[in-house]
Amino acid sequence: MSLRINSEAPNFTAETTRGNIDFHDWIGNGWAILFSHPKDFTPVCTTEPMIGDPQLKVAKLYDMLPAEAENSSEGRTAADNATVRSVFIIGPDKKIKAMLTYPMSSGRNFDEVLRLLDSCQLTAKHQVATPVNWKQGEDVIIVPSVSDERARQKFPGGWRAPKPYLRIVPQPR
Repeated sequence: MSLRINSEAPNFTAETTRGNIDFHDWIGNGWAILFSHPKDFTPVCTTEPMIGDPQLKVAKLYDMLPAEAENSSEGRTAADNATVRSVFIIGPDKKIKAMLTYPMSSGRNFDEVLRLLDSCQLTAKHQVATPVNWKQGEDVIIVPSVSDERARQKFPGGWRAPKPYLRIVPQPR
C-alpha cells in the first residue's frame, strides 16, 4: 500500500520510551508528528522520544523500506536504512496531512516541520492556504473552494485580490 496525503495513517502498537502505545489511541484528538530514524547513533541523529521497531514493522507499514527487506534491524547499516528518514504529520482524523523524506546526509529542518504543522492546522480550521515561505502571523490565501459569498461571511474585513483566484487575507486567529 502506497501512502499519500489524505491516506489513513496506519495504526500500530509499539514499545516506546513512554511505554507501550497504540498509535491511533496515543494521537487521540490531537495532531501527531511521526519522525523516523533508522538506527541509534548514526551521524545525523535526533533526540525525540523513540518507538522501538526491531522487526521493522513500522518502517514497512509507513512505506519507508521495501516490503522484501529483512524482518530485523539486527546487522543493518546506515546504508541499508537510507530511505528511513521521513516525517509524517497526522491530523486528529488519523489522516496523513504532510510527508517529508530526507536523504541520509541531511538533517531535518525542524523550523520547516513546525511551519508545515502550523500551516496544516490553520488550513484545517479556517479554509485558507499558506503561500511560499509563509510564517506564522503572515497573510494567507482563501482556498478556491470557498465562494466569494462564503468568504464575505468568514472574512468580513474583506481581502486583496491581485488576481480573481488569489484572495489574500490576514491570518485568522
